[in-house]
Amino acid sequence: MPGFIFDIPLLIAGPLLTVIICALAAAGLLFARRRVLPRLRFTTDDAVFSSTMLLAIMVFYGLTVALIAISVWEKYSEAESIVSQEATALAVLYRDASGYPLPVRTRLQDELREYVECVIREAWPEQEDGHAPAGGVARVNELERTLVGFEPATEGQRILHAETLRAYDRMIEARRMRLDAVETGLPGLMWAVTLIGGALGLIASYLFHVEDQRLQLTFVMLLSMFIAIVIFVILAFDRPFRGDMGIRSAPYELVYNQLMKR
Repeated sequence: MPGFIFDIPLLIAGPLLTVIICALAAAGLLFARRRVLPRLRFTTDDAVFSSTMLLAIMVFYGLTVALIAISVWEKYSEAESIVSQEATALAVLYRDASGYPLPVRTRLQDELREYVECVIREAWPEQEDGHAPAGGVARVNELERTLVGFEPATEGQRILHAETLRAYDRMIEARRMRLDAVETGLPGLMWAVTLIGGALGLIASYLFHVEDQRLQLTFVMLLSMFIAIVIFVILAFDRPFRGDMGIRSAPYELVYNQLMKR
């Protein structure tokens, strides 16, 4: 799926997607009634067979897109959890840093503050564009050098330093998982299954001999709108950091404003 599609506002993408799918479905129905159905012979038994086949196709399609939608939502929720974990680890790190002696305390807190500012102001816009940011690496390395270079002088400092290192490890792990989640998305093959499956369901709905064209068109439009809604939901949550439903930097801003802001 082209990346720019995820940047279209949902208030535009939803109606536009519905209109496009409904228009294609209506054009396909008109073509089928004029060019295909007159060449086919239908009996009552044929109608029963056709309806059974349509039901089977839509059941399998429904199960497939349901599993795809669940997978997309789980990845989105997992990315939200990762963001919360990193922000929490940063808050713990900043609190722990207050227990270090000067000048290490000031250096640690300044480095943590600069890192969070970098995440909010530099990394997040890049993530919203679908790119994994690399700008925070230098700040993370500086923070690590400060932590590793500290030599505890008392038992209390050793305990505090061990806890701080554990919080740092949790932060690094969450950061790595966040960067990995930036470019995750539904594979092209799964998008093909979703779109082609919907098209097959619509084509199958044409193969009925309905006297009133308006009645058949109404049911085809209803089916088209349902397929459009399903595709729209998958589209909205497919890229965790992009579009109107993209995960925001609010957890980092909360930590910054409550703990780090001077």
